[in-house]
Amino acid sequence: MNWNPSEHDYIIATGDAVACEFGDGIALLNLKSNIYYSLNGVGAFIWELIREPKSIADIRGAVLERYNVDAERCKADVDALLKGLAENGLARLHDEALV
Repeated sequence: MNWNPSEHDYIIATGDAVACEFGDGIALLNLKSNIYYSLNGVGAFIWELIREPKSIADIRGAVLERYNVDAERCKADVDALLKGLAENGLARLHDEALV
């Protein structure tokens, strides 16, 4: 998968997963592959954000506002999580015009 979105691109969770609280984070079940994924507290926060279309810049900003993290580390970690979610069919880029 070619993953090279800009910070202005929007991303949304797909309807192919169900989530439930699990410890300090959440567990996700991909309904198409029947594979479980776990997200820590920050990942769970991001999952909640992308239940509706959000720009990547807005997601990064929300994480920076809520957590004490360096901006470069935030960018790298948020981008890696979003890429992983997209590669596993749990999120997709969303055309803002469709909102």
